[in-house]
Amino acid sequence: MAYDEVLAPVEQRLTGTFGEPDARASVTFVGTDRIEVLRFPSATAEGEPLLRYATLGMSGQPMTDPAQALADPLRGPRAELLLTVRAGRADTGRVLRPLAVLAASPQVEGVVVAPGASLEVAEPLWPGAPFRAVLVAEPGGLVDDVVLPEPREPVRFLPLLPMTPNEAAWKRVHGAAALRERWLAAGTDLRDPQRRGVDLGA
Repeated sequence: MAYDEVLAPVEQRLTGTFGEPDARASVTFVGTDRIEVLRFPSATAEGEPLLRYATLGMSGQPMTDPAQALADPLRGPRAELLLTVRAGRADTGRVLRPLAVLAASPQVEGVVVAPGASLEVAEPLWPGAPFRAVLVAEPGGLVDDVVLPEPREPVRFLPLLPMTPNEAAWKRVHGAAALRERWLAAGTDLRDPQRRGVDLGA
């Protein structure tokens, strides 16, 4: 799929929502299209600085179920990934490559990334991070979908919520909704790059 048809309007939506990125990195894996990760400075309503990381390139091809004998080149869900962290609390700049790895997983592993899914990388998301996995959250509310000409499906922007190893293991048993309930009950700051894991006891 040509850049102008999909990725150009996706980048325009990101910059129209967050402004111009202050950093970007490009990663190419064997057998995949190029994945970029853009970093946008932002802030909370109270003025506390945030960093938003967004992938660009994952939506260039539709995601397809690996069980399908023949992939449809047009039809199928399309998405990009978003990660928001509080700025100045950790060296999160190194998250660019792990995010690119996650964004390439539909092409590399035939994974369909959807809300409620868990994604894992082989290394911490950034130096010293207590996270190697993320929970894919529901889209909407932050960046609007990008509508593409039919029969292509819209591009959705999926937030990522970092999980500790214990949280990831607990989620595999109890499900995404149960983990989010634990986070909510504990008042967990999911944007804190140094947060501790939530209490998962009975």
